[in-house]
Amino acid sequence: MTIEEQNIKILLIEDDVNLGFLLVDFLEANGFEVKLYRDGLSALKGFQAFHFDFCIIDIMLPEMDGFTLGEKIKEINSDIPMIILSARSMKEDKIKGFCIGVDDYITKPFDEEELLYRIRAILNRTNNLKINVENSSNIEIGKYLFDPVTQLLTFDNISQRITVKESRILRKLAHAKNNLVTREEIMIEVWGESDYYTGRSLDVFISKIRHFLKNDPAIKITTIPTVGYILEDLA
Repeated sequence: MTIEEQNIKILLIEDDVNLGFLLVDFLEANGFEVKLYRDGLSALKGFQAFHFDFCIIDIMLPEMDGFTLGEKIKEINSDIPMIILSARSMKEDKIKGFCIGVDDYITKPFDEEELLYRIRAILNRTNNLKINVENSSNIEIGKYLFDPVTQLLTFDNISQRITVKESRILRKLAHAKNNLVTREEIMIEVWGESDYYTGRSLDVFISKIRHFLKNDPAIKITTIPTVGYILEDLA
């Protein structure tokens, strides 16, 4: 599976506007989805609100420095791959970065092609395995068994195949069982955008998924108006 086929979502934090936009254009041209933040605090909020597969962090940032941001992100998801970009080349900075769990430390100025190949090398080493493991694991949803690879939802030895989007939405809700998943997070991950029409489509898909799960009264998808959904296991 290629990097492009995996729809890797990159969180990029860079306060240099020109460099930030150049990197967004370059990475998107190579098949990645990129969201740019210009300060550490808004980046942390963005990471908490949306799903990302990879982080690229500058050190010298407004509001919160890159080291602190990296530590906080790793507290949320210790497995997420991370690269630090910095004009600072001191050994102490590099050691500090590796101590918080970054996968690579690149000093500015750097070649964009080199950054691309470093990202791919890290993903080949870490992210592909993680995605394969997650996707190959059956998920128990009450009395249902859900296989996200084959898109089969089984109840009482009777299976039905659901669509790709239905499968992605259900997997997202199931992995966060009994916890809120925001509408925007689902729309960005499944459709790649968040607008009025996508929201209407999401409503339809949630209705279909509720219908699929109707045979187990202990399973319930609760709507938090204008915010999101919770897949509840009431057993």
